[in-house]
Amino acid sequence: MTRRGRFPLSLGCAGAISALLAAVVCGLYFGDVKMSLAELWGVLKAGPLSYPDETFRHGVVWRIRMPRVIASSISGAVLAASGVIFQAVLKNPLAEPYTLGVSGGAAFGASCAILTGMGWITPAAFLGCAAALAAVMLLGWRGVESDLSGIILAGVIVGNIFGAGMTLMKAIAGDKVSAIVFWLMGSFSAADWRDVTPLLMSLLVVLSLCLAYRDELDIFASDSDVASLGINVSVTRAILLAGASLAVSFVVSGFGVIGFVGLIVPHFLRILFGPVHRGLLAMSLPAGAALLSAADTAAKTRNEMPVGVLTVLVGGPVFCFILWKRK
Repeated sequence: MTRRGRFPLSLGCAGAISALLAAVVCGLYFGDVKMSLAELWGVLKAGPLSYPDETFRHGVVWRIRMPRVIASSISGAVLAASGVIFQAVLKNPLAEPYTLGVSGGAAFGASCAILTGMGWITPAAFLGCAAALAAVMLLGWRGVESDLSGIILAGVIVGNIFGAGMTLMKAIAGDKVSAIVFWLMGSFSAADWRDVTPLLMSLLVVLSLCLAYRDELDIFASDSDVASLGINVSVTRAILLAGASLAVSFVVSGFGVIGFVGLIVPHFLRILFGPVHRGLLAMSLPAGAALLSAADTAAKTRNEMPVGVLTVLVGGPVFCFILWKRK
């Protein structure tokens, strides 16, 4: 697959990393507790385990803002890289991590946990993700000869079924409906260090897929006869879709439904820097991290607006503009 981008890949990687660093600094700087850049630098130099004289600002940065910035950055990287995988495997530039009904399953699981008062929202949402993925595989998978449109259609159907179940949960939730709705809109306001470990696991899954199957993704995205090139189509496709979906499920189960990151980032980068997945994956990770971290900072400064609402409000018009310009 030849690169047809408008700009060199090195420029894209440098720009994405620079944007991520800027987003991280903004995430640590902005908030209800005001501090100067010099004070922020002093707190960062002191380290997380030190006990400086200014313990209040130290606690704000290392106990509240730092885990939130890390959580939003890793989540953005996972969503963007998973979007690259989905768009290549399904040969659909409009595919994203929620195409196979992952968000619907997670939302249903979380709604059940909130309604029953179990308090295990994250495990319940994760089980919902896994159930949705299993249902899609059973309905749409037909081995090597499977039609990709059948997998996508199965994802839409499963997502709608879980969505209907979630609506039923909201209808009978009573005074708990506000908690369900807030979770569905996506937010990092409650992120802490305990959330970082599962997110790192999801990032490890995505990185493993990117490194192991970067050449196969180029072949899947092309018009080549994949099977004739010696690739086990059914196994490879199953590994990529299942791995990307499960990685995304860690994000959804912890922080709710956050749309458009996995759709816009790879689509935009592909236009600017070309479709070669070796470079596309390298750029998507920091670019997705920068986008979601910046969006969370903007949401935080707007009275804790749910970040999922902000990504849809901004991402929707941007994506419509991209499609219009490509006509």
